[in-house]
Amino acid sequence: MATKINWELLLASILIISTVVLTAVAFFRWVNLGFSIGPYRFTHWVSWIGAIYIALAVPLIAIFKRRTPLKIKALLRIHVYGNLLAFMLITIHFASQVSRSPLPDLGTGLALYVVVLFLVATGFLQRFRIVPSIKPQINRFIHANVALSFYLIIGIHILHGVGII
Repeated sequence: MATKINWELLLASILIISTVVLTAVAFFRWVNLGFSIGPYRFTHWVSWIGAIYIALAVPLIAIFKRRTPLKIKALLRIHVYGNLLAFMLITIHFASQVSRSPLPDLGTGLALYVVVLFLVATGFLQRFRIVPSIKPQINRFIHANVALSFYLIIGIHILHGVGII
């Protein structure tokens, strides 16, 4: 008997595996990602792209879901795969930051990365129901509140980065 392949789960898993591989590339410096583009390092640019995507796309998708409920499947796919790609970019930055010195000053960046990691984990569990014993309402509640934490911590991280706090 043939088993039906869950293509969405397979694609999401490939993105996660690709993130792990690119993390190793950045962490062990197999490829030089420390070059500058303008005043900032390449890895800063990619993390900003990822963070800005999450910061803007998440509320926009929530708005569009309410206004165009017939397109919810397409919006969900954009949310899942777009955020996984953004997570990949943020992870590349985090790995390169951690590997820069023996004792890097991670501060708010570490807190922000942990929050993004929780967003991905709770989103993955919610979307693909990998642990059926977790009630969807509980997972959705946790996922939404971790998203709120993301906005709070990214604000603090930006203020810290520009030297205001």
